[in-house]
Amino acid sequence: MLDKLEALYKQFQEDVIKLHKVADVLNLKASLLGKKGALSEILKSLKDATAEQRKTIGVKSNQYKKEIEDLVQNQIKKIEIEEINSKLEKNKIDISLTDSVLEKGLQAAGLHPVSTIQREIEDIFLSMGFDVLDGPHIEDDYHNFEALNIPSDHPARDMQDTFWFKDKKHLLRTHTSTIQVRGMQGRKPPFQFVGPGKVFRNERTDATHEMCFHQLEGMMVGENITVSHLIYFMKTLLKEIFKKDFEIRLRPGFFPFVEPGFELDIRWKKPGKGESKHSGWLELLPCGMVHPNVLKAGGVDTDKYNGFAFGLGLDRLVMVKYGIDDLRHFHSGDLRFISQFKSY
Repeated sequence: MLDKLEALYKQFQEDVIKLHKVADVLNLKASLLGKKGALSEILKSLKDATAEQRKTIGVKSNQYKKEIEDLVQNQIKKIEIEEINSKLEKNKIDISLTDSVLEKGLQAAGLHPVSTIQREIEDIFLSMGFDVLDGPHIEDDYHNFEALNIPSDHPARDMQDTFWFKDKKHLLRTHTSTIQVRGMQGRKPPFQFVGPGKVFRNERTDATHEMCFHQLEGMMVGENITVSHLIYFMKTLLKEIFKKDFEIRLRPGFFPFVEPGFELDIRWKKPGKGESKHSGWLELLPCGMVHPNVLKAGGVDTDKYNGFAFGLGLDRLVMVKYGIDDLRHFHSGDLRFISQFKSY
């Protein structure tokens, strides 16, 4: 009886690896372990065996049952992987650019210049130990204004023509500073992060203004943070983007969420113009030391920690880097414009 049991198990080992369908594997398993299976029939005949035989065969049969279950599961897993690989091979689509695609007159896609520079900036800050965060486009009054030291009666609200929803409680975010508020909540200093994204203001469209544009906010909070830290990171950012050093200056500027606040300017040469007549200072980004009220709204202990923050207009940065003179090109959908920035 024991010999018959071992022969059945050996035969099963040989048969199961030859099967390539899950149903066949399950049927083979049932032929051994089912109610009328070969192994079940052997166990039924144990009533005529001696006590010693029942003990030996019982232990051995339980061992083989477990090993058969393992073999079945392994074979099913192998079959499923083979089926998936087969489907992937049959349905594979080569989306890479080839000569045949170009010969057919099809246009190769490219990243929008704003997307390209956003990725570059994210990589730069990631290399300096910053996190990259995201936030919702639809915000509430608290995150967009109140937590940023802009209460309902503050005149700074008049500076942002806002798209409010009918409930007068929600709006399309007017700046990515909202990401700073959400980023501080749930974090313990020290921390540093940037938050890029679209923002919306009810602006009249012209060469330098759009109702939908792109910003990137950044923040560093820790002990004994100074304006020197801010200048260092801004100069490093500009050097990495433009591949050259820029002379910068800080001018006093008012922003409710920083104190003191600055406008950061760079000395630059307007593209295509004479050096002496058109070189000068270009206003690039607002920045400053985070206002204590903003830190408190984020749950930060202002007696121990402070920090700096900055806001960068990605559209303005693209215009400077590529010498683009009209912001409206960015939303024109004109392939002639986008095709100039292919990165393949």
